[in-house]
Amino acid sequence: MFVDTTLPATGLRDVPQAVRAIESMGFDAVWTTETRHDPFLPGALIAEHTRRLHFGTAIAVGFARSPATMAYTAWDLAQASGGRFILGLGTQVRAHVRRRFGMPWPDSPVGKFREQIRAIRAFWRTWQTGAPLDFRGAYYKLNLMTPFFNPGPIETPDIPIYIAGVNTGMARLAGEVADGFFVHPFHTPRYLREVLLPAIGQGAARSGRPRPVVSATVFVVTGEAEENFTRQQIAFYASTPSYRAVMRLHGWEEEAEELSRLAARGRWEEMPALVNDEMLTAFAVVAAPEEVPAFLLERYRGLAGRISLYTPFVPGQRDAFWQRLVTTLHE
Repeated sequence: MFVDTTLPATGLRDVPQAVRAIESMGFDAVWTTETRHDPFLPGALIAEHTRRLHFGTAIAVGFARSPATMAYTAWDLAQASGGRFILGLGTQVRAHVRRRFGMPWPDSPVGKFREQIRAIRAFWRTWQTGAPLDFRGAYYKLNLMTPFFNPGPIETPDIPIYIAGVNTGMARLAGEVADGFFVHPFHTPRYLREVLLPAIGQGAARSGRPRPVVSATVFVVTGEAEENFTRQQIAFYASTPSYRAVMRLHGWEEEAEELSRLAARGRWEEMPALVNDEMLTAFAVVAAPEEVPAFLLERYRGLAGRISLYTPFVPGQRDAFWQRLVTTLHE
């Protein structure tokens, strides 16, 4: 099993030291997020300051960008790193795409996302082989690539694309067109096993592709502070209507509706109390620190090929815990 971590959301100045420590700890990959900072900019520093570590965006918001801009950036990072870059994309939710990025929300998010991924690969194919750029779809028509704008072939053109999702539409799309699928941290092993993996399999069967790598981000609770934080995060995610299917599977739809009502009124401090112990243990690994690796192996064996904890590795903090985790999951 691959063991990954997330780059702390600090700033570019801290990236070199952080990624050297991440690589030294033995992690397989480090992911950047699109929260407080641009997800692509750290990639150049990661490529420069590491030798073995894979890295990627988990996620960059696809609907905030054109296929061309994403294709160029990924091409450059793949070339700079010798093929260690993974392009991880997500759609985000409608409110953020419209009101934070000022971009339109498509009438068919799955349809547009499918086109984006195919369009990105069309650019890569043109640059690598010299074939004319000719992509035509409902959302994108791309047929202009002159030598002045063509970066040309690279040694590592097969750039993996991972996509993220919570519901079956994106899971099927991952099976159809992607190399990997990011499981949202708001999941349970049951939801992964009974809902997402079958959908991924359907997409893969439809396109005749192998099943993509499943990368799961996991809540872990080893003490009171982590428990309080995790209840808050679960409550926040459960209040999102588009994530309702996870709660519905477990019979917690009433709780989800109440959380949505509280969130709409800004009563955030009341929400964690609705996350009972049964919910907590469904969404999170709750264990003593030394027991976490064994619990993760038992929980995700056969379900995921990559594991990341929701809490990122910070050099100098709980190094023994992280070393045990990496070592055990690699065995």
